[in-house]
Order: sequence, then structure tokens, then C-alpha cells
Amino acid sequence: MIFKQLSPHYCRTYLIGNDADNTVILIDPVIDHFSDYLALLKENGYTLTHVIDTHTQADHISAGTALTDATDCAYIMHETAPSKCVSTRVKDGDTLELNGLTFKVMYTPGHAGDAICLITGDKLFTGDTLFLDEGGAGRDDLPGGSPSDHWDSLQKLYALPGDLIVYPAHDYNNREPSSLEHQRETNPHFKFKNKPAFVTYLDELRLGPADWMRDVIKANYACASDPNAAWIPIDAPACQIQGTLDQNVNEIEVDTISAENLKELLSLDGEKPILLDVREDYELTAQFGSLDGTIHIPIGSLTPRLSELEAYKDKTVVVICRSGHRATTGAQILKKAGFRNTMVLDGGMISWRYLESKTDV
Repeated sequence: MIFKQLSPHYCRTYLIGNDADNTVILIDPVIDHFSDYLALLKENGYTLTHVIDTHTQADHISAGTALTDATDCAYIMHETAPSKCVSTRVKDGDTLELNGLTFKVMYTPGHAGDAICLITGDKLFTGDTLFLDEGGAGRDDLPGGSPSDHWDSLQKLYALPGDLIVYPAHDYNNREPSSLEHQRETNPHFKFKNKPAFVTYLDELRLGPADWMRDVIKANYACASDPNAAWIPIDAPACQIQGTLDQNVNEIEVDTISAENLKELLSLDGEKPILLDVREDYELTAQFGSLDGTIHIPIGSLTPRLSELEAYKDKTVVVICRSGHRATTGAQILKKAGFRNTMVLDGGMISWRYLESKTDV
């Protein structure tokens, strides 16, 4: 077997093939390295027969279309992939016989609605369904993403033989591929006891994709083969959870305020704190409702809409969400932007409603 990992950057592209006839396959190729792929094929006398994308990429433009045009290879994706340039569409449970190698296809939505994983020999190509070690897995707040689906997909992977070696589509910390058994022990996405806990955790961290990621997805839908079809920052850890946050935001310390203390502040005469709710629209009228007089900016829109809050830079701003996770991120974003007195409602609206229930008794 011929097997190489080709990319020097965060995106991982794998070349796998048959050394008997030098026929090869590329998995998750990146348009920025299109010329490098052609040079490698020529230098080694390889014949490219297939390109496989494990999902519609959001952080780079796939080289699938360009390679198909240049080499007349087949282009493989899941049957739900929106790209019209795909020549072979696969579904869960399919077995592909390619160049003397057998690939088992697993449909693994979550990070993307068209995500697949591939098994051949002792190799498990996981796309963004599973990263390595503390890297967890790809974010689920992109178009087509679903934490609930991702949980189900992870259970399918967890049940596979532990000696399979995991090869993800991204790695942001130079981790080495390791066994699935090792990932069961070290990967935080395998540590949740049930689906509700997993979904709640990811929902609380949702930021929504950066605008440029939406542009990349659209370019891949449209079979783009131009590296400049969408602007992409260099080596941004974009597909990991909260990967498009400004650098070091997660390291900023922020203060918290209890529901009791916030209620007392709101009852006093004089200037009241500014209340900023960073939940999604639908949550404001859902189970926990919202507080009167809040400013509402969803966490995914906070950074581009900071100008709307400029008048409050010297005031006390209390950031609110369901349980406090998104509000912490919101407060960190505000603090980095120069807001001087920013706090998080500890426990979010859950703690506020609990306080009310005790008061009503």
C-alpha cells in the first residue's frame, strides 16, 4: 500500500493507493496545493483515479473539482452533498472497491450534514467527525451541523475495533494519529454519559460560523476551482469548537455576579447595569424567557455588532445566557474590545428562574 499525509498545514490530505500499479486516491485535497498534487503524481508516476471529500469543507476550497478536470478522476462524496460536480455518490454501509483496496463508508453527520468516515485496512479516516485527543471534533454550529446527529455518529465510531488508527481531516496542534482505543480514553467528545449532556454542552458553546466560512461553503457548493473564490485566513483553527474566536479570547478572566446580587442591583435607585442577552432569538420566549430591558445580540453576531454597544464601554454590563457558558465568551469578547466593567450572570437564566421559584414559595 502507498500511504502519505501530504499537507504541511492544519488541513490533512491523505494519499492512499496500490503500489502494484501506482494507482492512487486523494482524500480531502485542498485547492492551495493543487499544483503540488500534480507535481507529486508526475514525479512518482502515480495515476489519480479518485478524489474523496469526507464532507463539504468550510475552511478551505476543495481541490476535488480541479483535480477531476485535470486528471479525469472520479469525485466521491456522500449522496446528500450539495456539490453538482460529484460523480459518485455513496451512502451509509456502502463498500467501495478502489484500486484493489476496500473502503467501508459510514455516514457520520454532525459537523456537516454530508459527512462520511472511511475504513480501509487498519485506517479510519474520520474527516471532522473526530479529531485527535483533546482536539475533540469539528464544530457543529456550521450550516448543516447538528450536535444531536454528531452524538449518534460518535457512538458508531466508538463501537468500531479499537486498533483502528484515526486519521482526521484537521489537526491544529501537530498531534500524531493514534488508535481509536486511545481516543476512547483521551478524547473529550467520548466522555459524555448521554446525548442530552453532549448536546447541551455544544449548544452552550455555539458561536455560529464566521462570514468567510459561509463564503467558503458556498464556493464548494458551486464547484469552485479558483483558490481566490473566497477569502480565507491563513491557518486559522476554524473548524474546531470556537475556532473563529479572536486569538486568546478564551484566556481572558471575567467576573461573575450571582442572581441574588443582580436582583439587588436592579432594585436599587439610580443607574442600572446594562443587561446583554447573547442567546438565540427563539430562546428568549422558550422555557426560561428573558429579563425586561435586555439588549439582545446572539453570541455569533456579537463581534461584528460591537459598535452597537459602544455607548456602554464605561458602564457595568452583565452578560446573560442559559447557563453561563456563552455569556462567559461574550464577556471575554467585550473585555478584549475595551469594555471596562463586564460581568457574567452566574448560572444564567437557569439560576435566575431558580431564584424566582424560591422567592415565590
